[in-house]
Amino acid sequence: MVLDSLTAPEHLRALGPGVAAALDYLARFDPSTPDGRYPIDGDEVFALVSSYDTGPATERRFETHRRHLDLQLVAEGTERILHAPAAALAPATEYDEGADVRFYADPPFSSSLLLRPGDVALFHPDDAHKPGCMAGGRHRVKKVVVKVRLTPPASR
Repeated sequence: MVLDSLTAPEHLRALGPGVAAALDYLARFDPSTPDGRYPIDGDEVFALVSSYDTGPATERRFETHRRHLDLQLVAEGTERILHAPAAALAPATEYDEGADVRFYADPPFSSSLLLRPGDVALFHPDDAHKPGCMAGGRHRVKKVVVKVRLTPPASR
């Protein structure tokens, strides 16, 4: 897991061309962009834009992804994301191949990240994260999650 500001993520570019393309997209992101899915490099790198209200952590779930890195940018609002190593969590669901997600039961302890406009969090497959949690109250959030494929499709 990495938490950084969008103004200083140059060291993240070393993670590969997909992450670099994601950072370029995030640097140009316009908060007036409607919610939806936006291709950056086909299915290899794409952005999911969403607007929602944060809520109590008890109403959210820890999740992981196997095929993608998540780069999460809060464009508007404030959000708390809880984080814990996936190996320390008990699975609450089977892995959903189509959605590339697995959910987990809450652990007794987790770390908390505060994301404000311009903050970027990067989550690897071993990083369980619980997004959408409120920080000091409910906030309306505009968020971009860029998915970067870790493994190429079987045809490559």
